[in-house]
Amino acid sequence: MDDQLSSECIYNLLPQPEEPPRHRLKYYSKQRKMVQEEWERKKSSYKTMGLPKVEPPCPRHHLLKHSKEPKLPDRQPYKVPVDGIKSSIPTDMPLMGLHTKKNFVEANIAEVKMSVPKKPVPIYVDTKRGNRNLLEPSGLLPTLLHRKGYGKIPDYIIKRTEEEKKAQEEYDAYVKERIRQGSMKLLSEEERNNVLMGLKQNWEELNHSFQGLSILIDTVSKQNHKEKLETKMKKLEQDIDLIERHKFIYIPQH
Repeated sequence: MDDQLSSECIYNLLPQPEEPPRHRLKYYSKQRKMVQEEWERKKSSYKTMGLPKVEPPCPRHHLLKHSKEPKLPDRQPYKVPVDGIKSSIPTDMPLMGLHTKKNFVEANIAEVKMSVPKKPVPIYVDTKRGNRNLLEPSGLLPTLLHRKGYGKIPDYIIKRTEEEKKAQEEYDAYVKERIRQGSMKLLSEEERNNVLMGLKQNWEELNHSFQGLSILIDTVSKQNHKEKLETKMKKLEQDIDLIERHKFIYIPQH
């Protein structure tokens, strides 16, 4: 109610003085004074435009064409040194009035007849357009047949064979000595065959059990049983291969 009465006051019709607008406070850096002093000393007046006190180039000495190209020294006449150089022109006068009875035509004919004809260079053509290549370095000729040591056993193979033979002889002597002492026994052919047949029979039994496994391996016990069969069969295969590769087998005696 009071607000309405105050708004209807006659004094409100009088013009009211406007308050000046309030400006925001400006930020002034602490280094402002120092920057102004440095600017007044003109320390950075030549950063972009060069030094202020530079003598301008003279317009008479402008850049000319080919002025930057290197200049060669002036050509001097060449003089041949006299000392230490012999002249290629003979100074002795030839003997005059001498004649020879040699017939150069017949001599040339005889030289051509007696000369060995030059052998043509062997080549081969590998394209239909006649591309020719040398035959000797191509590898198509059996040049290795004409080597000095062709068909002979190399020295390193002979040396290796002798070393293997010597090692085998030493091993045989060691085995005979151990057999003589009674610490080793040579397995007979019958015993070897019996052992081999027993190993193969065991492998057949394991293989029969392995073939009888179920197709679906869905439990841990089935998986473990399959792995055990595979391990045993692999061990038997290694033993069978070892006995078949070695004819003489020695076993220790305890």
